[in-house]
Amino acid sequence: MFGQSIYNLYFPPVISVYMHVNSTLFILKNSFQKPFFFLLLLIFFTAFAKAQQASSIEKLVVYGYSKRFSDSAVCKKMQLQALELAKKKNNIDDQVICYAYLALTQRKLLHLKGFTRYADSAFSLSSKTNNIRAKAYASLAMGSLKSYIDDKSHAIDYLLTSYKLFAKVQAHDQCAKIASDISYLFSPGSPDKVEKYAREALFHASKAGDPESILYARLAFGGHLTDNLETWSQDEWRNAVLFFDETVALTERNSSNIISKSNIGIAYINLADLYSKGPKPIDEKSLLKNLEKATVIAQKYDVRIIYRSAIGLQGFYYTEKGDYAKAEGLFNEGIKYQKKLPYTDNYLLATFYNSLKNVAAKRKDFEAYHRYDTAFVKYNQLKYNESTQSLLQNADVRYESTKKIERIKQLELENELVQKNKLLGYGIAGVLLIGLVFMFRSYHYRQRYYQNREDFLKQEQANSELKMQLMEKETIENLAARLSMERRLLRSQMDPHFIFNALGNIQSMILQKETVPAVSYLNKFAKLTRQVLEQSRKETISLDEEINTLKNYIELQQLRLNNGFEYVIECDETVETDVLIPPLLIQPFIENAVEHGLKPQVKEIKGLIEIYFTQDFEERNLVCTIKDNGIGLAASRKLKLKDNHESLSTKITNERLNKMQQDNPNAGFEVRERDAHEGPGCIVILNIPILQ
Repeated sequence: MFGQSIYNLYFPPVISVYMHVNSTLFILKNSFQKPFFFLLLLIFFTAFAKAQQASSIEKLVVYGYSKRFSDSAVCKKMQLQALELAKKKNNIDDQVICYAYLALTQRKLLHLKGFTRYADSAFSLSSKTNNIRAKAYASLAMGSLKSYIDDKSHAIDYLLTSYKLFAKVQAHDQCAKIASDISYLFSPGSPDKVEKYAREALFHASKAGDPESILYARLAFGGHLTDNLETWSQDEWRNAVLFFDETVALTERNSSNIISKSNIGIAYINLADLYSKGPKPIDEKSLLKNLEKATVIAQKYDVRIIYRSAIGLQGFYYTEKGDYAKAEGLFNEGIKYQKKLPYTDNYLLATFYNSLKNVAAKRKDFEAYHRYDTAFVKYNQLKYNESTQSLLQNADVRYESTKKIERIKQLELENELVQKNKLLGYGIAGVLLIGLVFMFRSYHYRQRYYQNREDFLKQEQANSELKMQLMEKETIENLAARLSMERRLLRSQMDPHFIFNALGNIQSMILQKETVPAVSYLNKFAKLTRQVLEQSRKETISLDEEINTLKNYIELQQLRLNNGFEYVIECDETVETDVLIPPLLIQPFIENAVEHGLKPQVKEIKGLIEIYFTQDFEERNLVCTIKDNGIGLAASRKLKLKDNHESLSTKITNERLNKMQQDNPNAGFEVRERDAHEGPGCIVILNIPILQ
């Protein structure tokens, strides 16, 4: 096992998940940078809350946030577009959420001013809404800001608030990540709370089911397991290794679905760390394998803290092993790689040069020691300057942020007091007014009550008797009219000519030994007869049943007319085919289209009947449009002058619709010629009331 004092210069016993890629915002114990947290809010296909759901604007800003690692420019552009949409719609809830995501994106870019501005905007605007999701995001952004500027106590308060709000709407993926970061914030001072929130993170991650949340929670729980690594027994060490082995296996199976690649590197580093602290002899193969995988992740995704930890651990391993050349090569490789990057990490360079000093001292190469020490002093001073500047900047931000929050709270209290005073004044005035009105009405009606009571009761009794007589008479008349209409409807549905022709066609097919079509024709005829008899006895039928009856009827008409026409039945995608409508309303119009429109048509023209259904949700009507390319109304009327036959079924249907207009004024139908550009034919528009 390596020397603890030198070893902990590079990484803690278990690296925490306080960072996104490129953010160098983690390391719990004895690390280079001060710990603060960055909350990952990936909400791809999240479970919607019971009370409040994610809006389309929230989904857009979340999708833009997912681009923060691959293309930060596109990420910010999409989030600003989402914010503009929210402002155009004047939607405060969505504006709060957009500001919160913009704040988290600025944190990833290490832009403290932008981070502060957007977090303050989200939190300030959230006071104007009661939306749970919006308030949760606002508290999340403010908690993230407080952790960034090392204000741990306030960070815990805001994150706990956000955690409880997200739990209310069952946003389990958010809860898993926030609980993990709360667990880190309580470490190492409150072991019980560290364990509590780490376990809650695992619970919410299992509910969310996405690999990102599961990995986040498992790393937090792993941090809890390794807090007291130095006092462990071998069995406890093996259990921790098993836990991190499972975590790494899960990560490798789902790496394509994990956006925060830094967490993958952390899993490898934590497992390698456990192997380095295991019983001797150390499992060198497993240690180096996990460090190599971590190095690949760090270089591929430019995760400096992972790279530093992986190179540092390997370097110290070879230093302790006595392979100074290998250790020196690794540290120089880390320096070379860092100097190729477009930015300078003085912290990292100072650490690597300090490590090279130690190697040179052990090799007794004093010339190299002096060279490395010169470089170390240079970068260590730069590191100190940056750290001092960061501390001052964070202190300023803490002061300004605290001042703004206190001002917001003060304004909220003042507004609340003003509202309470207004409500109190309105309440007192209302009570007085109601009391006066009540006293006046009580006095007035009490005077009239005793005078009119007897006359009122007598009149009420007489009216009740008259009403009962009228109701009995109306019920009897309605029942008689209904029975009469049903009898006429049943007689009208099956035209005698149609029945005679149908039976004649069946007889002709049988005589010509066309058994198969004859049986098919007979089955359709029997099915249609049964449907008409059954439906004529029902108050309502579904649209599906009506369409099936129409199909049987039209196909029989096709056989009767030697397939002289075609038909089309279509329903709009918004139509609910299980809606209930009065039975046998449409068939009479199909009969008229065939008998008076298509049948007289010249044989050279192929007939066509088109039936379309749409639904008027506002008026609760089913609109049936029937089109044919027959001879049209004018030509049909001329033929009717020679034929005195009156369409009984159409007349009865008109009576039925007129009766329905008592409950649904829109019920009825319209018959007209087709437009000139559509060609000859007729159009029927039938408004059928929906009874369901």
